[in-house]
Amino acid sequence: MDKLEEISQLYDTILILDFGSQLTHLIARRVRELGVYCELLACNINITDLKFKPKGVILSGSPYSVYEKGSPHVDPEVWKLNVPILGICYGLQEIAFTHGGAVECHDKKEFGHADIKIVEESKLFEGISTSMQVWMSHGDQITKLPTDFRVVANTDTAPFAAVENVTEKIYGIQFHPEVTHTALGKVLLKNFVVGICGAKGNWTMESFVDKEIERIRVMVGPTAQVIGAVSGGVDSTIAASIMSKAIGSRFHAVLVDNGVMRLNECNEVKKRLTEKLGINLTVIDAADLFLGRLKGVSDPEKKRKIIGNTFIEVFEKEGERIELEIEEDIKKGTSGNRGKIEFLLQGTLYPDVIESVSFKGPSATIKTHHNVGGLLENMKLKLIEPLRELFKDEVRAIGTLMNIDEELVWRHPFPGPGIAIRVLGEVTPTQVEIARKADYIYIEEIRKAGLYRQISQAYAALLPVKAVGVMGDARTYEQVIALRAVTTTDFMTADWFPMPYEILKKISNRIINEVRGVNRVVYDISSKPPATIEWE
Repeated sequence: MDKLEEISQLYDTILILDFGSQLTHLIARRVRELGVYCELLACNINITDLKFKPKGVILSGSPYSVYEKGSPHVDPEVWKLNVPILGICYGLQEIAFTHGGAVECHDKKEFGHADIKIVEESKLFEGISTSMQVWMSHGDQITKLPTDFRVVANTDTAPFAAVENVTEKIYGIQFHPEVTHTALGKVLLKNFVVGICGAKGNWTMESFVDKEIERIRVMVGPTAQVIGAVSGGVDSTIAASIMSKAIGSRFHAVLVDNGVMRLNECNEVKKRLTEKLGINLTVIDAADLFLGRLKGVSDPEKKRKIIGNTFIEVFEKEGERIELEIEEDIKKGTSGNRGKIEFLLQGTLYPDVIESVSFKGPSATIKTHHNVGGLLENMKLKLIEPLRELFKDEVRAIGTLMNIDEELVWRHPFPGPGIAIRVLGEVTPTQVEIARKADYIYIEEIRKAGLYRQISQAYAALLPVKAVGVMGDARTYEQVIALRAVTTTDFMTADWFPMPYEILKKISNRIINEVRGVNRVVYDISSKPPATIEWE
């Protein structure tokens, strides 16, 4: 029995079928916020392959047109599951198209806010008045309603804004309840998930942690060892904490100092994990090795690959050392840990899984992600991913439950290649030190101003340019620091944070005065897209 099958037997599960929408992951987040477990799978999966019986099904939106050749469609077995079904946008059109209705491209498109009028009583709109502000994003519309369906709501330009077949428990809406722009979207989703599907809201992080620890103990057994890389970030720290609680010292956490970590990072991580959390941690100082291999390299993709490959090399070597140490202890009879390393821990989160199961498949490579997953081709280890079913906010909730420091729980993400991709151009010890000190000052001032929790990610980048300046009545020709701060809920899109001028003034002044080699500071006001959050 795999983990998904185990979880779906413990919790009522809503199945979300993805047609390639950029918003599908938001549906999953909203359902989870209701305390109901859900799984997101590609729309064209074979329903007979499902290892669980869902309480209900939600069909997502899509960039496709349902009537075009090659457009995605669900397995017809979906309609035979005998559970409630909700179609959103393209999902509504899929319902109409496959049940004998008609969908066409319409001259009057709807993008953005719209007001719908509820014209019939419906369980889907229970607790909502006769009108509702929603968010639309569609160019196609239903032009003919399937037999046995009725209109529940409409707009001035969309006569079939919401439809239903009460007998078959099939519901469809043209708007997007999963986005915050639809004011009562969460109410509507609750009406469907809890009211119509009858799903119990028993998905809590307290119950998840207890069951996950027990699952790991059964999976690993009484003797096997587990190895895992930690970075000091919230995901790897919480995954390591769960593993440590499950099997104690048989878990071997490894922190590789690649020379491009934040200021005092390795010392702080070691102190936090060993002293506060009791995790069996080894720190490997490989800074010279990494920086040596990065010498003369400016291309960001090459940097990432060098760091990723070197990490694998160092990590595997440490795994071999631990294996030899265990064997020696067994021979001497000085250790009760008599098993070999059989498992690899990873801190994979659900958004990573969502991207891989999307109908559209993994997105185009904008940048290669440094990931321990690269080890799997070279190591004969079984994978353990305790956080695989969780969103970032759920991981943070677990961190709070496990009494992990609030500062760590809410720490901004830090890329695997570290400061190497925040030093644009060649990575040298001097350049790393400049970026590291500037970043430290930046984050320190954000915290002092009480802004850290309002920002999703912030950092300082060292640009590969020099600028003329004047310091102490003398001409300078030194480097430029770019400050970046964004707000986001999913890191797929992001807005730049409107940093108060007085705070920027203080940060700029400190960096120029305290970081040797910098005479200019700029603030990045680019959103994602078209920019990415990191500069490289």
